[in-house]
Amino acid sequence: MLSSLGFQEGKTPLNSRQSVSPISNAPDLCRMDVAALNAAFGSGALSPVEVVQAALARAEDVQQRFNAFTFIDHAGALAAARAAEARWRAGAALSAIDGVPTTLKDIVHVEGWTVRYGSRATDATPMLQDAPSVAGLRAAGAVFIGQTTTPEFGWKAVTDSPAFGITRNPWNPECTPGGSSGGAAVASATGAGVLHLGTDGGGSIRVPAAFTGTFGLKPTFGRVPADPPSAFGTVAHIGPMTRSPADARAMLSAMGGRSLRDWSQPWGAMPSPDPRPFDWKGRKVGLWMTPPTGTLSLAIKRVISDAVRQIEAAGATVEPIRLPGEGLHEMFHAHWMTGAASRLAQIPQEARRDLDPGFVEAAAEGNRFSLRGYIFAQQARARFGAAMDQLLADYDLLLSPATACLPFAAGREVPEGSGLSRWTEWAGFSYPINLSQQPACTLFCGLAEGLPVGLQIVGPRGADGFVLDAAEAATSLLGGP
Repeated sequence: MLSSLGFQEGKTPLNSRQSVSPISNAPDLCRMDVAALNAAFGSGALSPVEVVQAALARAEDVQQRFNAFTFIDHAGALAAARAAEARWRAGAALSAIDGVPTTLKDIVHVEGWTVRYGSRATDATPMLQDAPSVAGLRAAGAVFIGQTTTPEFGWKAVTDSPAFGITRNPWNPECTPGGSSGGAAVASATGAGVLHLGTDGGGSIRVPAAFTGTFGLKPTFGRVPADPPSAFGTVAHIGPMTRSPADARAMLSAMGGRSLRDWSQPWGAMPSPDPRPFDWKGRKVGLWMTPPTGTLSLAIKRVISDAVRQIEAAGATVEPIRLPGEGLHEMFHAHWMTGAASRLAQIPQEARRDLDPGFVEAAAEGNRFSLRGYIFAQQARARFGAAMDQLLADYDLLLSPATACLPFAAGREVPEGSGLSRWTEWAGFSYPINLSQQPACTLFCGLAEGLPVGLQIVGPRGADGFVLDAAEAATSLLGGP
């Protein structure tokens, strides 16, 4: 039986800012990574049932404090854990993630689960089949412990919704964890599961990873198949959110691959994401520090600059760059806001009274685009994408801040007093890479004002494994939260 936990907001006192990682107070079983769990399951020192029970208890606690889940599936998770336990005992584990506690965002379809997209206007009928990414995780033995929160239809880079309320940041519950995969990021940061499925249409994996001091990868477009197709089209990606690049790699290996249900996937196999030796020495790296709109926080600039100095000291040659192309903000809006308009058009008029007003405004902006303007934006995107491919032929990798600002007040779309009106104005380091479809990850690189700062690493299309190799090297160099 699915235990519905929606409509509760976190109950942590709002003055409880902390400067230590939220994972530090998690039970030992909730702090283990995939490699440690593999060793423990294989030796019989631990059972998937024990680990899943601990993850479920942690999820309940996290839900009460930060509102990261729409529901927690005790019965389904324990049944799957018992099956994984039997496989490990028989020496027949399905994969490296067999028996590992996993969460799924309230955007992707899961057989038998209700998927509401954070909205009261959607159908509460349980899904009839898994999305391809979910099917891949299930076939690998991942244990689904619950569903994580999203803003309505994943439309913005913070996480609050009419259906499930405000999700809060465990580093400081007065702040947002970012979005739209904010619930997944909170679950990851607090140890409520090991693997977390997120989606990223304009930064929705990388922004909350940055705001919560965790790791998130937006893979090359098409690396992870999608079905049903997103209203936001070919800027929408599916990817892993974890506490380390190694765990993200294990998850990506299960989620990725070809599916006949996703016509938009690139034809042919992509290179394997298996790990390879990586050294910063001799690498040519571009440093991107100017967002298309808005201003980079000085506090973030100082932390990123320190991280870059350490990467230079490790042997990399780092050169400042600007992204090619003009009008990236307007180009992204032509894709994103028309997607919002398309999604709104599917909702009956009588059901629209409960919608997030910001989503309705975004859809209205989308409706103001002409067909000619949309086609021009598509053509401009193609030119930008080709220029980005050339840039990443000239440089091994790009580095940048993950966001232009630190986490701000929960329940807001933009920082108070910033003069900004839309989330895209402070998330300008993320959405251009959705337009160009390159793989990009966010990892923790330090603290500013007691809050985490994320470093973004961008690589050539198809080079997801290389980006993960660089992320592991950067994490070893810079340290974790």
